[in-house]
Amino acid sequence: MSTSVRASGPLTVGTLSAEPGSKARGSVLADLGAITMNIPVTLINGARRGPRIVITAGMHGGEFTGVDAATRLSELLKPGEVSGQVIVCPVANPPAVYDGRLGVSPLDGVNINRVFPGNAEGGPTERLAAWLFADLIGGADAYIDLHSGGIDETLNDFIGYRLTGKPVLDEKTRHMAHALGIRDVVLGLNAEGGNSHAAAARHGIPALLVETGDRGERDPAAAGRLVDALCGLLGELGVLDRASREPLPVREWVWAGAVTADTTGLWYPDVTAGADVSAGQVIGRITDPATGREHRVVASATGRVFYGMHGLTVAPGAELAAIAAPREPGR
Repeated sequence: MSTSVRASGPLTVGTLSAEPGSKARGSVLADLGAITMNIPVTLINGARRGPRIVITAGMHGGEFTGVDAATRLSELLKPGEVSGQVIVCPVANPPAVYDGRLGVSPLDGVNINRVFPGNAEGGPTERLAAWLFADLIGGADAYIDLHSGGIDETLNDFIGYRLTGKPVLDEKTRHMAHALGIRDVVLGLNAEGGNSHAAAARHGIPALLVETGDRGERDPAAAGRLVDALCGLLGELGVLDRASREPLPVREWVWAGAVTADTTGLWYPDVTAGADVSAGQVIGRITDPATGREHRVVASATGRVFYGMHGLTVAPGAELAAIAAPREPGR
């Protein structure tokens, strides 16, 4: 796969810097307005020229597989074996990761993966997104954002990416998605929205969302598999000297519908992630704990549930299921 080749020189993020052939690990200070935040970053500046790859994890709290894998990858990569530069940020959103456990930051109740590329004059989470985009993501030749099913989510592992309508960019991103060795690839048909990988795609960067592990699992084997998948992708990108693997047959999907709660109560699902459902099918019930009255919840589309609510208690607007349908030829 063809990627940009950068001239050798120092790799610098904030006050952290690595000369060619070296690695630097530490924290970089991000100014969020009323507060500052230490963001952990590892810089691997290869001994040979090559592309710059940026990998983030920990955008949300309670998603542990990606954080663990990114940390392991930081330790594993050796500058002498790297062509180009790799930047790894294993905890991109410390307030959500350390002080919270779900998708929103306890600083301001904002989901960072809805506000990229951020706003340097906005609230703390918008400023953090702007810092991450300006200092890390925006300078990448390829970008990978690692997520997992959170404590309240069941998840069917998948890769996500956005179509931009730019054939060369879309083909590069497709190649990356197929090279990771995760069977299900879910496409967004445009690059709109505040997700980090969508903002990167709008910026002309091939970018992937990687979703592995669910229910906040802490599984060393799952993290190890993800590290191996990432090393395989780095090989495809020319960063590591690795033989190409036999490609795994990939199933492509497109998002078809979301199911959200419209009442408060206790959620009792009849299906979980990986289940195939039909539009109008009952997929669970929300029970009022005061009266025992049940509210039936139906699928909004026909397809496969890729992630769903595992938590018992829900309020209006809680996402109960996300459904994708097989991609039709030519779509």
